[in-house]
Amino acid sequence: MEILLETDVTVLGQQIAYPEGPATITAAIVTLPPGAVLAPHLHAVPLLAHMLQGELIVDYGSEGEIVYGPGDTFVEAIDWPHQGRNGGRGVVRLLVFYAGTEGVPNSEPADLE
Repeated sequence: MEILLETDVTVLGQQIAYPEGPATITAAIVTLPPGAVLAPHLHAVPLLAHMLQGELIVDYGSEGEIVYGPGDTFVEAIDWPHQGRNGGRGVVRLLVFYAGTEGVPNSEPADLE
């Protein structure tokens, strides 16, 4: 077994907290073509991401930007507005796992701080 990440905090140093209610796990592959920019959003549930390919730049507003590349694994900020963009010439692909609960969206629109 190769552990990719073991942590109790997000990329911004926040303690990971799970929402109350019936647990729901969602796994997805997110694909961003070259030049793609996501709308500002936030996650009210923990999100674990593993970069499969490309360069993803995430703007965390007052907390600055973080650049992720192939093989990077991270727990995204919780309840913190951010905006990702494809920072390279190729496609970005990342495998994400949301640790959510029924009735709480995995992602929702937000204003970047």
